[in-house]
Amino acid sequence: MMASLIQDRLTTDQDLLLMQEGMLIRKVRSKSWKKLRYFRLQNDGMTVWHARQAGGSEKPTFSISDVETVRKGHDSELLRSLAEEFPLEQGFTVVFHGRRSNLDLVANSVEEAQTWMQGLQLLVDLVTSMDQQEQLDQWLSDWFQRGDKNQDGRMSFGEVQRLLHLMNVEMDQEYAFNLFQTADISQSGTLEGEEFVQFYKALTKRNEVQELFENFSADGQKLTLLEFVDFLQGEQKEKDNAPDLALELINRYEPSDSGKLRHVLSLDGFLSYLCSKDGDIFNPACLPIYQDMTQPLSHYFINSSHNTYLVGDQLCGQSSVEGYIRALKRGCRCVEVDVWDGPSGEPVVYHGHTLTSRIPFKDVVAAVAQYAFQTSDYPLILSLENHCSWEQQQTLAQHLTEILGEQLLSTPLDGLLPTQLPSPEQLRGKILLKGKKLETLEEDVEDEDEEEEPECDLELQQGSELEPEPEPQEQEQEQEQEQEPFLRSKDKKKKLKPILCPALSALVVYLKSVPFHTFSHSRENYHFYETSSFSESKARNLVKEAGNEFVQHNTWQLSRVYPSGLRTDSSNYNPQELWNAGCQMVAMNMQTAGLEMDICDGLFRQNGVCGYVLKPDFLRDAQTSFNPERPISPYKAQILLVQVISGQQLPKVNTKEKCIVDPLVKVEIFGIHADTARQETNYVENNGFNPYWGQTLSFRVLVPELTMLRFVVKDYDWKSRNEFIGQFTLPWTCMQQGYRHIHLLSRDGISLHPASIFVYISIQEDLETES
Repeated sequence: MMASLIQDRLTTDQDLLLMQEGMLIRKVRSKSWKKLRYFRLQNDGMTVWHARQAGGSEKPTFSISDVETVRKGHDSELLRSLAEEFPLEQGFTVVFHGRRSNLDLVANSVEEAQTWMQGLQLLVDLVTSMDQQEQLDQWLSDWFQRGDKNQDGRMSFGEVQRLLHLMNVEMDQEYAFNLFQTADISQSGTLEGEEFVQFYKALTKRNEVQELFENFSADGQKLTLLEFVDFLQGEQKEKDNAPDLALELINRYEPSDSGKLRHVLSLDGFLSYLCSKDGDIFNPACLPIYQDMTQPLSHYFINSSHNTYLVGDQLCGQSSVEGYIRALKRGCRCVEVDVWDGPSGEPVVYHGHTLTSRIPFKDVVAAVAQYAFQTSDYPLILSLENHCSWEQQQTLAQHLTEILGEQLLSTPLDGLLPTQLPSPEQLRGKILLKGKKLETLEEDVEDEDEEEEPECDLELQQGSELEPEPEPQEQEQEQEQEQEPFLRSKDKKKKLKPILCPALSALVVYLKSVPFHTFSHSRENYHFYETSSFSESKARNLVKEAGNEFVQHNTWQLSRVYPSGLRTDSSNYNPQELWNAGCQMVAMNMQTAGLEMDICDGLFRQNGVCGYVLKPDFLRDAQTSFNPERPISPYKAQILLVQVISGQQLPKVNTKEKCIVDPLVKVEIFGIHADTARQETNYVENNGFNPYWGQTLSFRVLVPELTMLRFVVKDYDWKSRNEFIGQFTLPWTCMQQGYRHIHLLSRDGISLHPASIFVYISIQEDLETES
């Protein structure tokens, strides 16, 4: 078990050997906080610890499995700001999964920086490339290291008892001792590497899986090809290709070569299949790009970010380029750039009229250019909230054209006037600007032959939208007012409103921002390439008051919804009720974890995490009669049965050694209002290691195409709110029926491997539904 890839490299790789010896490295938190710390890679090769000095008291800093990547000093905002103090070549940044802040470090030499950068990246790559069995081996190795308190490579029964508490299991002492003695083949009174593996296997014996296996196996020893086909067809609802699939799965998951040759599946192979991607609740067919990407942009839900520059709250939080990098790397396809006049003629990005910090606009554009298409090839929308003077708008236009170059779409495709929005496929690799525009697209196409730089003309053009998009909290009031952007108001308290610079206006092609008045006004006065923004309260009211009109509007024009300006803590609304009306760009505060972001992440987990999800057909039909508030037939209700069977290796919530979780499972349905429901199991006392529930929950769902499911595991606490342990959220349309494992994610959306719950999913038609 211990001879993993990582263990092999620890004894041979020069960088890793030096990292195990330890080095003094400067930890940098801000321009004023820079302190030397002694960093050392532990002998497990999976954790980095630090102390104030060599030989001092060490404590954990991070685990390699928490690290996403390692960046050079040149790529760090903070280290660049200290370039006069420390050479950038000596700096590097450890970037973590989820929302954990980056760790900026400065080594004493370029060579030492290279050692840590190369060594850490090697370990990250090794962890990322591990298969299921290697991950489990590494996980066991980690636990062995933690349980082996005196680090002698063997574990006494006392150490095993302590480890059981760490692993979240309360076990009868006599039963635990019997398992220990059975595993102690050498009869040394201790467990060594392979003996510990046998102890773990006995500890994690899945009686419910063995029982299921024996139900389909004639001899209780193996599943023949025909028996496995019966299981796949009858329980897993694999219909047409079950025989071919059975052969494929046996070849993939049966550990013995003789089993593969005889086309049979052992209990170990059966368990491997159930724990794999093929046995996951999330249908692997939905993981790659599987949807039609040739329909107009308005036919897709688009993964969208609000105040993308913030990594904290909206009043005093930090503005950072990191916000854009994180959003783009998680597949976001619409980011917001709130831009204001800055010093020395350089525009800055921040949340206006607040204490949030400021970042140069050109740094944001540079980050966008670098990361725009790393996760997804499909078009990226820059939602520009322009509050700049005419002069600095020219600078905006200059930075956008010079830094983005060919990536920026600044003219209609093929120079032709389209009749509908282009598709994600047509716009692959392109960045689109959403903002105010002087001319119509028709005028743009007519003027395309003219090469001259547009002059700034103070004539107010008929029907022009010349103001920058107002602050969210002001927008609804301002939309109703007449706009006089070139005139100073007689009321001297009012500022002169900025003029829209033609050079910036010309960069807006398919996403011209216009104020929303009524749906009939939009139909009569607006074009398909014009888009409106709605505050969450305005959008919610429209869903309630004119649901069908909103749905029809969203079949031909894009809508962006943003969180209320009152959400100063950067909390989120539930995006589901806006998706129900076909709103495409439902913008989220991505820096804030929780239920709402779980739903958003769940929807966009499908289709290659490309940031575009095709809306159901009844949200794409211009004559649709669908109303999310009052859905009527032909939608047939479905009955969803979820049998929550068991849990595996649930993490501790309370880190105190004696605390063991009392887990329960809550299943939440989000969709149209009538479908939204929650149910939960009873709690299992003192067992986070292998709890068994065996309870069935039932739900009636009218519009499955708009339904999201969230499975949440909580630690029961009668004195206070139940504490969150892990969750997994997915669309109904990506759910597999049958016996499935749900692999849990943390609050930040990071894998809690090997934590999972085992369920049986069944979908039936509601026979009481009227035809």
